Amino acid sequence: MISVKRKVKRKAINAAGSVYAFFLYAFIYIPIIVMVVFSFNDQKKNYYWVGFTLKWYQKLFTNSSFLQFLENSLYIAISATIISVVIGTIGAVGLVRFEFKLKKVINNSLYIPIVIPEVVMGISLLMLYESIRLPLGFAAIIIGHSTFCIPFVVIIMRGRLAGMDLSVEEASMDLGATRFVTFFRVTLPMLVPGILSGAFMSFTLSIDDVIISNFVSGPTTTTLPVKILSMVKMGLSPEINALTTVMIAVIIIGMLLNVLAQNLWRRRISATHK
Repeated sequence: MISVKRKVKRKAINAAGSVYAFFLYAFIYIPIIVMVVFSFNDQKKNYYWVGFTLKWYQKLFTNSSFLQFLENSLYIAISATIISVVIGTIGAVGLVRFEFKLKKVINNSLYIPIVIPEVVMGISLLMLYESIRLPLGFAAIIIGHSTFCIPFVVIIMRGRLAGMDLSVEEASMDLGATRFVTFFRVTLPMLVPGILSGAFMSFTLSIDDVIISNFVSGPTTTTLPVKILSMVKMGLSPEINALTTVMIAVIIIGMLLNVLAQNLWRRRISATHK
């Protein structure tokens, strides 16, 4: 009797969990699906469906200004990603492998750029740039994006380092390799999955940032998300839907490539150790 009650209770919990998950994912993804569908709508206003068309995508890819904004966003995102991955990886190795004063303070301060509102960070960066006379533009945006991307990379890499086997590094140094050679030939290859995850996270955060970019972009440098925000103020249009659909597609492709690259690298590492 008790086992039957447990089974019924377990089924009820599983059913409630499934219903909750369904409504949660529906709440998240239905607006995105609607936006993607209406990007193919043959109607200027997004009120009702008229018919299928690709003219909004044709207008999008023949608009030189949009392509320039996309180029700006990609340049900034790639630059911020490279800076964040390099600094974040080195910082994570230092925080995990070495003991020094203020280590606990630095570990705790990593969460400050993550938890504070982006408006606060944007205003802070703007005040800093004005005080050091740094012109607003590409350099200012890249520094700003790197500032909030580095903590994410450090946290990801710190988790990766915590799960690594130290005996491999110790064996390398016992065989005569210096700490520098061990890092590049042993530690760094084992960190590649974490580096790829950190790079993908940094690229995603940078390419869709609006608030910080809006504060420090300056009059001559506009990113794609900032342009979308200015267009939305004038009313929604299928061109905006098409533009955001392209951005979603780029992020999904990047995510799939990231997963594929990590799987291939794990197979290569496992094959090397056999």
